[in-house]
Amino acid sequence: MFSILRPYIFSLDPEAAHDLAIKSLKVNFLPSSFFNVEGEELLETSLFDKKLKNPIGLAAGFDKSAEVYNSLFKLGFGFVEVGTITPKKQLGNPKPRIFRLEKDQALINRLGFNNHGSEIVAKRISENKPLGMLGINIGPNKETKNKSDDFYSCLLKFYSYADYITINISSPNTEGLRSFHEENSMANLLEGLNKLKKKNKINKPLFVKLSPDINEKNISNIVEIINRYKIEGIIISNTTDQNRENLSDANKIEIGGLSGQPIKNISTNLIKKFHKETRKKIKIIGVGGVDSGISVFEKITAGADLVQLYTGMVYKGPGIVKEIKKELVSILKSNKIKNISEAVGINA
Repeated sequence: MFSILRPYIFSLDPEAAHDLAIKSLKVNFLPSSFFNVEGEELLETSLFDKKLKNPIGLAAGFDKSAEVYNSLFKLGFGFVEVGTITPKKQLGNPKPRIFRLEKDQALINRLGFNNHGSEIVAKRISENKPLGMLGINIGPNKETKNKSDDFYSCLLKFYSYADYITINISSPNTEGLRSFHEENSMANLLEGLNKLKKKNKINKPLFVKLSPDINEKNISNIVEIINRYKIEGIIISNTTDQNRENLSDANKIEIGGLSGQPIKNISTNLIKKFHKETRKKIKIIGVGGVDSGISVFEKITAGADLVQLYTGMVYKGPGIVKEIKKELVSILKSNKIKNISEAVGINA
C-alpha cells in the first residue's frame, strides 16, 4: 500500500507529509495483530525488567508532542519515544526545515524542538495510558539562558508518566546544546539531575542522547561521568551536522542534522566503542540508518540492547517494523540464536 501512495506523499513538502502521517495515525483502524509475524517470540527482550515484544523502537522526533504513541505501538514497535519536549510551547525554526535526500536515503532537519510544551503533553499522556514502554525525550527552550533548569523542570514534570527519560544534549539545531558534551558541563548537568532524582525519590531510568560527532578520544571520559552519576543508559546517536562529503543529493547543502543511511556506520562504530568501554554496565539504544532486519542485527551485535528508527519509516512506510521483524527472525534462525538478547555485543 505504501509503495502505491509514496509518489503522492513524496510530492508533498516533507513537513506537510509528516503532519498528514500524524493525522492518519489518529484514526488508525488496523488491529495490532495485523503487524505480528511468525516466530516473534524470538525477539522478546526486556529493559530494566520491563518486558518488550521486540527491541525495535521509534526514535524521538516523529511524535514530538505525544499525540499518536498508542497508534505507533499498534504498528508493532516494541517501544516508543516521544519528544523532544520543552517546558514551554515552542514553534521551532522558520520553514522550510525538513529536507529529503532521496538519492542518499536520508533527511536533513533543522526543526528546533517544535512541540506543544510540557503542560499540554503531560496532560495528554495522563489521559491516554501508553500501551507499551514509553520514553520521554526532554530538552531546553531556545530562549532559556540556563538550559540545565529546563532539563530539571521537565524531569519533574514527566517522570511519573515515563518508563524512561532521555536527556537530549545532542540536537545540532539548538544553539549551545552540544556544549553539554564538554566534561565539566556534562558533569554539572548529570550531578544536578542525580540530586533531583534522590531528593524526589525518582526511580525512573535516565538515558543521555549523544552526538555522532563526538571525538572518540572523549569516550572514556563520557563513560566515566555517566557512571559517576549513575545514569542508566545512552542513546547512540542523534543526527550529524557533519559528514556531507559523500552525499549525492542536491539538498546536502542544507543546514541541519543529517539522519538515515549516511550515519548508519558512524553510529554502529560508536556503539562498538561505547559497548567495550561500558563493559555492559550501561544500556545502549542504537539509532542511525536502521531500516531492515540486517541493520538491526548489526546494531545489536555491535552492542546495542535496543534500537530505534525514524528516517527508515519515512522511506519505507508504516509497515517497516513488520518487515524488519520478519527478516530479523530469519537471521536469528539462520544463526541458531534462540533469542535476540543473546546477540547483544557478539561482534563488538
